[in-house]
Amino acid sequence: MADGKYQNMSDLARAMGISVSQVYRVREGKRGINEKFIIGAKMAFPEHRLDELFYFQSEQSSSNYVKSSTSTA
Repeated sequence: MADGKYQNMSDLARAMGISVSQVYRVREGKRGINEKFIIGAKMAFPEHRLDELFYFQSEQSSSNYVKSSTSTA
């Protein structure tokens, strides 16, 4: 998980300071990310820049939203 830094989603969620269910929902694309998720990602991966952790994805509705780079397994 994420270059082997964390063994499982529980370890990742703990490092991010959020729930396992929130990490899971974001990874599955069932939930968008919020400020707490972004801050947690920087805490869990301080060696990475934000543009390495997240990207913008345009939807057909022309609205932009931020996706986690880890949203695909």
